[in-house]
Amino acid sequence: MDMSAGNRKGLSLFALIMIGIGSIFGSGWLFGAGTAAQVAGPAALAAWVIGAVLIGMIAMTYAEVGSAYPIPGGMARYGHLSHGPVLGFLTGWAVWIAVASLIPIESIAATQYMSSWSFGWARGLVDGERHELTATGIGVALILTVALWLTCYWSVQLLARANTVLTLVKFVIPVLAVAALIASGFHTSNFSAHGGFAPYGWSAVLTAVTTSGVVFAFNGFQAVVNLGGAAKNPGRAIPIALVGALALGLVIYLALQTAYLGAVPPEQLTQAGGWRGVDFSSPFADLAKLLMLHWVVTMLQFGAFISPAGSNIANVASAAYMVQNIAETGFFPKKLAAVHPRYGTARPAMWLNLGFSVLLLVTVGHSWEALAGVISSAMVISYLIGPVAVGVFRRTKPDLPRPFRLPAAAVLCPLTFAFAACALYWSRSPDTAKVAAITLIAVPVAALVLRRTGRRLRGQFAPAWWMVAFLLWMALVSALGSPDFGGLGIIPGGLDIALVAVSAVAFYFWAVRAGVRAHRKGLTGADPTTDTPPEAADTAAAPSVAPEDDRPTVAV
Repeated sequence: MDMSAGNRKGLSLFALIMIGIGSIFGSGWLFGAGTAAQVAGPAALAAWVIGAVLIGMIAMTYAEVGSAYPIPGGMARYGHLSHGPVLGFLTGWAVWIAVASLIPIESIAATQYMSSWSFGWARGLVDGERHELTATGIGVALILTVALWLTCYWSVQLLARANTVLTLVKFVIPVLAVAALIASGFHTSNFSAHGGFAPYGWSAVLTAVTTSGVVFAFNGFQAVVNLGGAAKNPGRAIPIALVGALALGLVIYLALQTAYLGAVPPEQLTQAGGWRGVDFSSPFADLAKLLMLHWVVTMLQFGAFISPAGSNIANVASAAYMVQNIAETGFFPKKLAAVHPRYGTARPAMWLNLGFSVLLLVTVGHSWEALAGVISSAMVISYLIGPVAVGVFRRTKPDLPRPFRLPAAAVLCPLTFAFAACALYWSRSPDTAKVAAITLIAVPVAALVLRRTGRRLRGQFAPAWWMVAFLLWMALVSALGSPDFGGLGIIPGGLDIALVAVSAVAFYFWAVRAGVRAHRKGLTGADPTTDTPPEAADTAAAPSVAPEDDRPTVAV
């Protein structure tokens, strides 16, 4: 990929922060508070703090890697730079699945909130008993998906202009909703009644982190990393935008969760038999209806379009960059990396993502809740390469220019990896195994591609076995672990989390050692910042050939 300044689109720091905030305030705020309360009760507040700490630690590892390698869509590329093509494809595949899945889920969120409209046809969009989209609802979600996808079809510059306006508008909506709900009557007894602050135990709090939209909401940080390469000064802009977006996001989400918990009428909570019985299709809109706040209902219905639209602008662009990066490494057809000469968008990649979005909608994407948990688990897998890449590059590229340097990396990187592994475990069995299986689909695909190029599979796969073993191990522990996390109970509660954390540290050091060996053997190819020939900046389509790879990569 062309790393030259001339190839960047010149996003300002403010625009990058707005992209991060806009992605964090997508459909997560519309559903996250209600879903988290249903899973963990008032202790859902702790889930947001834990989630913010987890994502903040991961984001800081990506801030170092992203500022050193300001590649648009870089999260799909860093595994290749640290361990070579096979791990690059494995992690790139996981990142692409996670980011591309965000496109249809935002449309699903908007459609579910449309069901709160007073029109008869709108109420028919969602099945009232199962809280899933009906056939009509799926059709409306498809229309919205295509409409939002078209926003980025003609120009990348439209991303910054449209997203800034949308973010400013949709930022006001949750703030007003919080104020209105608290003013309508705040019931402090809700935080201690029906089982106390943590009625379902602290294991439910941990589960809420990954299955109730907490990780899903804060995942908006990826947009900053993936699009930060298009900033005017990526080294400065990426870490500042990450910290600003995550900090503001945590404050607003805590306010939303507090307002939701306090606004539910005590009689409604009693009638439902506790928090698990409070089940709204459109949490804030349904609650506002119950409280006769009609202007809030109207505002939320409007916000249900604004919030997903703003997030999807970044999602569509990020997912396209993911496809481009995978195509550049040879595991996707090269044609998918083609960029329109006039509009600067990767249209073939965007068409692939649209097709994937439609497939999700018509198969498994029948509700926001159904997709959010699985997507969050896939996101956690995509996070693993951040701390590992920092550890590898610190040992193999000590002189690499790092505009942002993670402090105490020797301690924070293995700790962050272990935290991410625990979050994957908290997503509950069998979802952990499902996401591991989806990720491992990339293994036979990688073998087929490499065999066609005539490269030795044994040497190419050596740096990636740690990831394969890690995913299989996580699926096994999840199946045998505590029933609190969906397991069979063979591994007792408490010991299961300790086992995951300790084994994750061992996997981290295995991963770093594998990356160092991959660099010594030349499997990682040319460094895009130090090994690019000077004339490449002036040659838009100059091919380069990586060691042991006879497939040229085309600059985009």
